[in-house]
This record gives sequence, structure tokens and C-alpha cells, in this order.
Amino acid sequence: MSLVYSTETGRIKQEKIIEERPKGDGIVRIQRQTKGRKGKGVCLVTGLDLSDTELKLVAAELKKVCGCGGSVKDGVIEIQGDNREKIKAHLDKKGHTVKLAGG
Repeated sequence: MSLVYSTETGRIKQEKIIEERPKGDGIVRIQRQTKGRKGKGVCLVTGLDLSDTELKLVAAELKKVCGCGGSVKDGVIEIQGDNREKIKAHLDKKGHTVKLAGG
């Protein structure tokens, strides 16, 4: 916990901490994950150095291409199901360097 008020100085201003995402190496990685999802698989798309609004637009395109749901969390696009090949083909067409990561 941080100090909000002190009897000596009065109210203490709190600075908002802005989290910055680590910059990628220019390679978009697609991996399949089932951990913590009750056996349901999702494809995680990482390595896109875009703002949150641009990531949401790319996620919307990928959801349309795959015909399934998904979301954006902490700079990572999550697409439901095992659609790695469709996602890879679409991102290759867009001009990204894409690798399939994991098993």
C-alpha cells in the first residue's frame, strides 16, 4: 500500500504509473494455448508493435477470417480455437514476418 495522507505534510499526490509493453523483435509469433482454459484452446498472437486501437482492429479482422471469437488482453490477441494456419496466412498477406511458436 502507498501512503495517501500524512499528519506532517497533509494529502500526498499519487503518480499514475504508465505500463509500457516491451518492444518486439519484428517477428509475429502465433502459439496455441490450453492452460487455464478448461481444455479449450486459443491462439495467442504476440509481437505486433501496435497501439491498443490498432490491435483491436487487427483482432477484428482475424476473428472475421477465422469465423470465431477472440479478444485483446495486455497487447496479446487471443483467437478462439486452433486457427494458426489461417492467422499465419492472413498476417503473411499483410506483410508481417510470422512464425508458429510452441507445439
